[in-house]
Amino acid sequence: MTIMSDAPDLNDLLADAPKNWGRWGDDDEVGSLNFLTNDQVLRGVRSIRGGEVHTLQRLIGDPKGDPVWPSRLPAEREMVIDESAWDGDDAPAFPGGLHYADDKLVAFLQGSTQYDALGHVWYGGQIWNGYDARTTIGGLDKASVEPIAQRGVVGRGVLIDMARHFGVEAIESKRTFDHTDLLAAAEAQGVTIEKHDILLIRTNHLQLFFEQGDAFYEDFCEPGLQYSPELVTWFHEMEIPNLVTDTIANEVTTDPDTGVALTLHNALMRNLGIALTEICDLEELAAACAADGRWDFLYVAAPLKIHRATGSPVNPVAIR
Repeated sequence: MTIMSDAPDLNDLLADAPKNWGRWGDDDEVGSLNFLTNDQVLRGVRSIRGGEVHTLQRLIGDPKGDPVWPSRLPAEREMVIDESAWDGDDAPAFPGGLHYADDKLVAFLQGSTQYDALGHVWYGGQIWNGYDARTTIGGLDKASVEPIAQRGVVGRGVLIDMARHFGVEAIESKRTFDHTDLLAAAEAQGVTIEKHDILLIRTNHLQLFFEQGDAFYEDFCEPGLQYSPELVTWFHEMEIPNLVTDTIANEVTTDPDTGVALTLHNALMRNLGIALTEICDLEELAAACAADGRWDFLYVAAPLKIHRATGSPVNPVAIR
């Protein structure tokens, strides 16, 4: 990815950005997910019409490859025991003649479809809610993924198909858009983004990963939302609890105007407490929504309960 030596410091760029720190108390670790009250869960349930279920996780160990952030490695599944374990004289013995298979997974916790912990990214020595960044040493003592996992995420989801809106099969690298584009796409789809909606954005950009192979990572810069004070204010006023995308990092990787990397991770997650969900497979869901013109649904997700973790794999579910 392109790095500009004169990029502004996030302390300066976001000096006047809104924060939700303290809004739910000094000990809060789930941020804007607090907006998903029982009433919001029931509002999501009312979006179900036919009971159609779509799972949104990308396959781990895909024979075609697993898209991950450039510094991470794809998950590796290793077979620990299988039928060959019973070939020798020292084979395990169980009453009744039981045989079984067992395997293990070695993986980055953010190496597949996943939730970020609110303490995953920061600047200025403070993570979400003003906690000291040194609470991340050796594991996140504050704002880890565990509180999100314990709580779960349920509400009305709305899919905004930006690839379809732009008239492309897959949005190309570095292309940016903002909240006004989201609203224009929503209007074209005939759906309204409402306060407290879980916002899903389709780019289909990762199709290019499967088509390009290693070349996908050359001058790596994904497309996506681009920071502006107006965009952050819109997310703040709409009280969006969760941003879900099909890209690796949920936003344009490096801002083409400022040169700053992952500005929205800080403006939205670190400052507003908005949960970020990444690397989703939205293709089947998007096709179903386009077929019948219904773009809202019940969204349900819960990352794994992992103590002090910076993130966790997840298999979100959209129920239409």
